[in-house]
Amino acid sequence: MEMNKCNSLNEVRSEIDKVDVQIIKLIALRKDYVKQAANFKNTVDEIKADDRVDDVLNKVRHQALSLSLSPNLVAELYTRMIDDMVETEIAQFRNVKTF
Repeated sequence: MEMNKCNSLNEVRSEIDKVDVQIIKLIALRKDYVKQAANFKNTVDEIKADDRVDDVLNKVRHQALSLSLSPNLVAELYTRMIDDMVETEIAQFRNVKTF
């Protein structure tokens, strides 16, 4: 991703809005993959996968540091997102297993 040089506050805000749209699309895509993951799991405990959560959080913390972002902020965002998506995956799992 390349950052555009802006010449006004309105341009900066417009670019931020474009980034926000992309962030939301990527979160939705991530959620769709999480829902697919339910098809490959056998138990709710497998869905919760604390080791996987720890691995993801470590990866995003390191990536945040490499991009001069706050690793705590990124980890907090991911923790919230993962918690929500685990609930989605559990619901998907239960729907798949009832058929």
